[in-house]
Amino acid sequence: MADDKDGKTQEPVELPGLPATSWAVLGLLSFGRELSGYDLKKWSDRSLRFFYWSPSFSQIYSELKRLEKAGFATSRLVAPEVGTRDKRVYRITDEGLAAVRTWARTAPLDPPVLKHGPMLRLWLGHLLEPEQMREILAGHREFAETMRQRAEADVEGARADEAWAYPTLTLKWAERYYASERDLAGAMLADIEELESERERRRGKRP
Repeated sequence: MADDKDGKTQEPVELPGLPATSWAVLGLLSFGRELSGYDLKKWSDRSLRFFYWSPSFSQIYSELKRLEKAGFATSRLVAPEVGTRDKRVYRITDEGLAAVRTWARTAPLDPPVLKHGPMLRLWLGHLLEPEQMREILAGHREFAETMRQRAEADVEGARADEAWAYPTLTLKWAERYYASERDLAGAMLADIEELESERERRRGKRP
């Protein structure tokens, strides 16, 4: 048995066979707020996309339907502050909170799988011109710096909410990760220059 945050002993929860994306959406609801699909998209773009998933609206609503069917979330229609169309908002249930807590504590941890487009192109560098490879790496360096800046900005925004203490740490991780990617791309550019210089020296030594 495990203790919850209030110190109460909880019975183990038997987890259904939900995909990891369902647990991610349920995790967004676990901060205790009532959120619309738009809110969930906005929150995921400010946190999950830096390290796991950038869902579309259709994916979010598909997962919300799955969670409601499992009894882990409820929804209701509320009148908007502006406009005339009601919006549907979602809230985690007690069963959902217990389930996502059990999943976070006990589910096997999947190792990260690296799918790195620029690295794949570098691996195939013998099929490209050196200038093409430089453009790819320079573009990746610029992308990584942009993502680092966005993560840095979201860190500042998340600090104001005490409930987001751990997501803020995750954003700091993302900020450091993209800084590392930026620096690695710069190092690879230097390595390409060294490689080309070495090839030129070898060509110059040929009779």
